This record gives sequence, structure tokens and C-alpha cells, in this order.
Amino acid sequence: MSTVVGTRRTWQGGVTGPDGGIYRRDMVASQTEQPTTALADPDRPEVTAGDVAELLEPLRREILAHCYRMTGSVHDAEDLVQETYLRAWRAYHGFENRSSLRTWVFRIATNACLTHLEGRKRRPLPTGLGAPAADPRDQPLPETAVSWLEPMPDDLLWSQHQPDPAAQAVSRDSVRLAFVAALQHLTAQQRAVLLLRDVLAWRAREVAEALDLTVAGVNSTLQRARARLADIDPEEPPRLPDDERRRALLRAYVAAFEAYDVAAIVDLLAADVVWEMPPYPEWYRGARNVGTLISTWCPAQRAGDMRMLPTSANGEPVLALYMREEDGVHRAFQLQHVVPGPDGVARVTAFFGPELFAHFALPPELPRR
Repeated sequence: MSTVVGTRRTWQGGVTGPDGGIYRRDMVASQTEQPTTALADPDRPEVTAGDVAELLEPLRREILAHCYRMTGSVHDAEDLVQETYLRAWRAYHGFENRSSLRTWVFRIATNACLTHLEGRKRRPLPTGLGAPAADPRDQPLPETAVSWLEPMPDDLLWSQHQPDPAAQAVSRDSVRLAFVAALQHLTAQQRAVLLLRDVLAWRAREVAEALDLTVAGVNSTLQRARARLADIDPEEPPRLPDDERRRALLRAYVAAFEAYDVAAIVDLLAADVVWEMPPYPEWYRGARNVGTLISTWCPAQRAGDMRMLPTSANGEPVLALYMREEDGVHRAFQLQHVVPGPDGVARVTAFFGPELFAHFALPPELPRR
């Protein structure tokens, strides 16, 4: 596992929209150690929650990413950032600069997450439920009783400044959808130990102090977590670089969907592509099976029934699919998290639920052309 301390990088990618222009993302993850800036007097009543929030604001994106890795939920992560700020304000009088501000606040955030996760079930993807690949001829049925893993919009994690190609690969890998899904198979304590040690690069002693464990306990927990993670999330296959070949693949993919050309869609998928669609618990393997699924169960009937807008999540492209309804209006239908590979699209996770579109600042419907 790579560490992500002291690194930054910008990633640029995109697809061509209907106007012929390239939709781009300029994203930076800044995870450098923040200087400890003490407030004038933490014991004086004029030190407000707003003062502490302003002090912690440079770390907000990092805290959000950490809470998302722990919970697998955008909504929960945003709530836990606020909880972290509140706990930090209440505890600020005890902060005596014996550790860095960053270490102190991540200790608070981690324990807020552990409290939140008590008694809660993990957030899986369909492939994590243990069932074999489904028959695409059988109608998929949603399972709304499960709290599913959610995608994290890139705009919540990266700003649009300070390009630095050296760092984004590490940061992007730490919020990779497959990695966050694999974390959900660990206990909450295992997640916390692994993230603090392998992602935030804390020493075992620091983790032990933060989680009220012994150093030996931290080391044994980390060993079990790494072994479990290796079984669930092995080395990911090579991904197509962020270059014109990747953009061309995505442009062709969008064109095939908007033309409702199932044969073209199948040609753009890797032979062993994996396709899943939370909240539907079924998942599918193989380009031909995905083609059967789309041609059998997709509500589209003809070219123009589907329109796509590009965005991004978890450091990878996301295509927001809008479906034309009986009144002729294209409304939010699904978010396709797409993983391009050297042999075509290697994996698609299609998140159903119009409410997710709001997290991406996407409109619920598109204007008529």
C-alpha cells in the first residue's frame, strides 16, 4: 500500500460532449503537513467553533476522504466532517501542540467514524455479496434494504489549482472505488488501523495512542487487515493512461450509448468486463452478457433515448446517463463509474438513484435539444 503523505498531483481527463468540446477535470489533492497555527488563547471564551473550523479548513478535503474511506458513504462522510469540527472545537482547550494539528484532528475524525460505525453493517457493491455472476436474461430486481457503497465526486476531493503530476496517482489510488469497496469487508477497527498506517503513514505508536490499543495490537490488526484486503482487492489491472486513447475510448462509449448501438457498446467492452448496478444485487461478467442485459432490460428503444454528461468520481470517469421518458424529457437515470483498460472498458458500476445526481451538482433533467 502506498502512502499519501506530502504529495500532490493534477489529473486531467475528459470526454467530448455534444458541443464537440472536451469536458475536463483539473484536480489536485493536497495532503502536505499543515503548520500548527495556534489560536490566540484556546481557553478564552472568544474562541468559537468558527475559529476552529477556519483553522481546520485546509485539511477539510483530507478529512472528508478519510471519513469516506471509513464509511463508504458521501452523505455520512460529510456529516462526520462536521462532527469532527464540533469535537475539535470542544477539545481544543486540550490541544497543547504536543502533536501536529493534522495528527490531532485525524485522531478525532477516526474516533468519530468508529462511533458512527458501531452497530452498522458494511456498505457493499454487488460483487462483494459473494453470489456468482447472474444470468442477464433474468430480470434484475432492486434490493433497497441494503445500504450500498456510494461514489465520491472528485470535485469534493480535489480543487482546481496547483498542478503537480507527481502526487495524484497515490491520492487517487487511496479513494479508488475497488479499494473503498474492499475496505468494507474489514471491521471498523481494522479499517482505522490500516488507513492510519498505510494511507496516512502513521507510526504504530501513534495509532496505538489514537485508538487506545497496544503497539502489538496495532501490528496484529494491521497484519490481518492487509491479508484480508489482499484477498479481496488484488493488484488492479493496468489502466489506460490519461491520454488521447483513453479519451477516444470514452467518446466512442458515449456515442454508442446515445445511439443505442448495443453491438458497438459490446465492442468497446473488455471481453471479461464486470458490470454491476447497485441497488440491484446481481452482477454480470463478459461483454456479450452485458450486451444481452442492455438489449433485454434497458428501457431505451432507439437512438436519442439516452444522453450522457461526463463527470468524475473516485479518480475515474463517471458518465451521468439521462433517459428519455414518455413526455420527451431526459431525466436522471444512472451514474456509470467507468474503468477504462488497455483492452476496452474493464469495469462499469452503474449507480441507480436520482438523489446521487445532487452530490455531483448535476441537474435532475436535461433541456430539450
